[in-house]
Amino acid sequence: MNLRRTLATAQRVLGQLRHDPRTIAMLLVVPCVLLTLLKYMYDGRPGAFDRIGPALLGIFPLLVMFLVTSVAMLRERTTGTLERLLTMPMGRLDLLLGYGLAFGTVALVQAALASALALGPLGVRVAGPTWLIFAVALGDGLLGMALGLLVSAFAATEFQAVQFLPAVLLPQLLLCGLFVPRDSMATVLRWVSDALPLSYAVDAMNRLTATPGVGGDVLVDLAVIAGAALLALGLGAATLRRRTA
Repeated sequence: MNLRRTLATAQRVLGQLRHDPRTIAMLLVVPCVLLTLLKYMYDGRPGAFDRIGPALLGIFPLLVMFLVTSVAMLRERTTGTLERLLTMPMGRLDLLLGYGLAFGTVALVQAALASALALGPLGVRVAGPTWLIFAVALGDGLLGMALGLLVSAFAATEFQAVQFLPAVLLPQLLLCGLFVPRDSMATVLRWVSDALPLSYAVDAMNRLTATPGVGGDVLVDLAVIAGAALLALGLGAATLRRRTA
């Protein structure tokens, strides 16, 4: 790993994002708009948004980061930019960490905006510490980024990259406990749910909603989210080739 090359990659990606206002709006504005929309959808049911809002605070950033990152990395692959970069003295890890640093910076801002909106103007009440809500939201955004970088290797077009959104994330969304408590699921579905990282994101938010203080279970959930993101980044690095087949 070369720190200078990693930082140069991150600077290049951030520069591209800065000149793409639609992508910036997708990353920073859309999660906040969706949270606000759901707040007013549940306006006639007191307490409903307090129950579902924290979970969605983790889910929306993950979905948006997955979509944008997968398309951005696929564009690098299909335009030949990735191949040209890898013919230079740049390692796979330098490139992936550069992307991770760039989109991680965006995820940091995204998590800060969404958390501030949910806990401030939208009035979501949680028993746990605010900083841990932010940490879980940030971890979810980073997980979405890592999964997006990984699946971009299996798509040939941007349309195919978008198709991975329901294929990879929809099963997790259905089995994460947002709609039905995981304990009440059939045994096989509960086993599958235990293997999906989004389940731990929702579990962490639900625990923070109901339990004050910093519980050990929440830290375990956060560790699983971080581990899944690192695993996805590692697998993504293995898909990078210096020459197109």
